[in-house]
Amino acid sequence: MTNDYRARIAEIDEYAVELRALIPDSLAAFGALSKAAQSAGALDKKTKELLALAIGVAIRCDGCIGYHARGAQRTGASRQEVAEALAVAIQMGGGPSVNYAADALRAFDQFQPRA
Repeated sequence: MTNDYRARIAEIDEYAVELRALIPDSLAAFGALSKAAQSAGALDKKTKELLALAIGVAIRCDGCIGYHARGAQRTGASRQEVAEALAVAIQMGGGPSVNYAADALRAFDQFQPRA
C-alpha cells in the first residue's frame, strides 16, 4: 500500500469497477446512499466531507481518507478546517488516530492544486 493517496484511490477504483460488474445492485445502492448522505441540507457539503474524513481517520480506513481528503479539497475546505476536523477524530479515536490524522493531512495536501 502506498502513502500516495492519488495512487491509493486509483488502486481501489481499479477493482471497484470489477466489483461493480459482479454486484451491480449492491454498489448502485451504496452509490445512491452516498449521494443522498453527502447532499447539502442542514449541513453543507464541505462539512459533510470533513465529517467523513474524520470518521475515516477514527475507523482507520486508508481508502476513506483518500476519497474524503480529495472531497474536502474539492468542496473548498481549508487546511485549518481539515486540521480541526482531525483534532476531533483524534479525540474520539485516541493514539492510533494521531497516525491516521497525519496521513489524512498528507492526503489533503496531495490533492491541493499543484503550483
